Amino acid sequence: MFERFSVFAPSDHTFALCAYGASPYLETCIKSLLDQTVKTNILISTSTPNDEITKLSQRYGIPLYVNEGAPGICHDWNCAMDHCSTPLITIAHQDDVYLPQYAENVLQMMGRAERPLIFFSDYGEIRDGQPCDDNRLLRIKRLLLSPLRIKRFATSKLVRRRVLSCGSAICCPSVTMCVPNLPHPVFVSSMKSNLDWEAWERLSKLEGSFMYCDKILMRHRIHEGSETSALIRDDTRTSEDLAMLEKFWPRPIARLMNRAYAAGQKSNSL
Repeated sequence: MFERFSVFAPSDHTFALCAYGASPYLETCIKSLLDQTVKTNILISTSTPNDEITKLSQRYGIPLYVNEGAPGICHDWNCAMDHCSTPLITIAHQDDVYLPQYAENVLQMMGRAERPLIFFSDYGEIRDGQPCDDNRLLRIKRLLLSPLRIKRFATSKLVRRRVLSCGSAICCPSVTMCVPNLPHPVFVSSMKSNLDWEAWERLSKLEGSFMYCDKILMRHRIHEGSETSALIRDDTRTSEDLAMLEKFWPRPIARLMNRAYAAGQKSNSL
């Protein structure tokens, strides 16, 4: 049974910030969440508690939750969501930054949807500490997502699946989930790199709306220490990309697409 919301209040949204290890960028991410034009809830969730995470939690007055069980992306993301009590949840990544109007746009667009599933926005990157909002990979992803700018396509399973069939164009940290309208848990895959793509593929089959905002509302940091960069180096990303493409295409076509897709991974390197 779906829930419909005529309006969302700031109290209905939570940034669940996943902190892992010792990140030099965690405080910058926290500040970006505190600088939102519309103030919503923030919490920190970690499977690797340490003094730095604790100090930042205390300094900024943000609740800190320590997860039980062995660390892992799927486990950590689901734990972060379980710590929240709001219908709207954004899993914030510790290395990234959110532009001031992110939460404001989430509340406005999700409130307009009859049966909201997820919200996601356009995004930029941070390379060598500098914003980068235009490169080949970003242009390709914007082109793939462009059909979802059309209001009536937000509820089209066919259009959503065609968009997803061409690659992982939805930037995971830009996504806000409407939890009452989604299965629990949202993340079930053992994948490390494409855990999010796999989730959006399953959610694309549901009745409801994928709300896409074509404004740049967050920036994803590209650096050699990121989990994504590590997964590309050991070819985990390539094998998981093939597994995802085979959900949409016959194996021979999926293999051809994956060769081209692997070449695009170079955009995630500095």
